Amino acid sequence: MRLIESLKKKKIILLNVFLSLYIGINLIGGERGLISYFDKKKLLEELEIKEKMLTHELQDLETKISLVKNNDLDYLDILYREKFRYGTKDEIIIKLK
Repeated sequence: MRLIESLKKKKIILLNVFLSLYIGINLIGGERGLISYFDKKKLLEELEIKEKMLTHELQDLETKISLVKNNDLDYLDILYREKFRYGTKDEIIIKLK
């Protein structure tokens, strides 16, 4: 009788140990654990930075498109000179970039 009771107690203890280990490992590791949480948080921050950069670039392109559509002569002159490397004889061209 004592033997059966001691085995039952050991089974319960072993079951509790394995369940605790399983829960602990999945809490830290696993797909929804702490490590995965920090990886996803880092990825979110990188994507937010990329989104800000892309929205800024989009706004810049929209302003350039609006300048071309409105036939802004100064901007068209800048584009013409940059693309075709055009300048008159009496101009001195200094390349900054």
